[in-house]
Amino acid sequence: MQPTLLILAAGMASRYGSMKQVQGFGPSGETIMDYSIYDAIRAGFGKVVFIIRKDFAEDFKAKFEPKLAGKIKTEYVYQEMDSYLGDLKAPAERTKPWGTGHAVLCAKEVINEPFAVINADDFYGRDAFVKAAAFLNSKCSEKQYALIGYELAKTLSEHGTVSRGVCQTDDKNNLVGIKERTRIYREEGDIVYEDEKGKHKVPSSSSVSMNFWCFHQSLFPFTEQLFLDFVKENNANPKAEFFIPIMAEHFIKNRDGHISVIPTSSKWFGVTYKEDAPVVKESVDKLVTGGEYPPSLWS
Repeated sequence: MQPTLLILAAGMASRYGSMKQVQGFGPSGETIMDYSIYDAIRAGFGKVVFIIRKDFAEDFKAKFEPKLAGKIKTEYVYQEMDSYLGDLKAPAERTKPWGTGHAVLCAKEVINEPFAVINADDFYGRDAFVKAAAFLNSKCSEKQYALIGYELAKTLSEHGTVSRGVCQTDDKNNLVGIKERTRIYREEGDIVYEDEKGKHKVPSSSSVSMNFWCFHQSLFPFTEQLFLDFVKENNANPKAEFFIPIMAEHFIKNRDGHISVIPTSSKWFGVTYKEDAPVVKESVDKLVTGGEYPPSLWS
């Protein structure tokens, strides 16, 4: 059974205003998502599931269905505020759904095989998809998940500080924890981060999570319960978010699970600041010129 790619795209409408404004970076107007799907197809993924908001489903499908028809199976799942809440109610002052872990849970009905999860607007690179597919096809199990780890130096922005989850691993390269570091930037040849205690160096080869996870489908039942417990505990906080690392931590600590951190040689890029957009376009152009991608992905 071929693995599935789950793309978290529910937040896109709020960032771009509408689907029609999703930015084209490729020579033929390709979005970052197009490159991820293209890489997934050639790595052997058999289906792509888009998590989107119902109110821009029509625009979204009109954009992606014509180019993907016949190339990979597609499914669309909606992340709404009350999805998977059971008898619970969202706080009246809450304005958006419950975060990335909740988004993954929303795909429960359409995924019955090992699957990878990525963000819609991050460029992950071919090597990452090849490594993910290899893991999902041969090593993924109820007790073994994975995270694609990026070299910190390959994920920075030239236009400001970034926040990154720095992976802590054991001697078998299994994830022990993720330390959120905010305000990371380059300074005089070093990479540093700032916190309330000041400035600290961080090794440029540190492995960081860019939210590229590889999961077994048995994740869904325990996540559903975990999410309900989270909502009960956090119902007074309208901004509480149920993130994927909450599921990962529970899997390691309470379910005797292991999460391999698989290093990739790919360079990640994304639009953290609007000034990053030309750099992303330039990076894509370089890959096209170098023959990594055709000038028109889908024709």
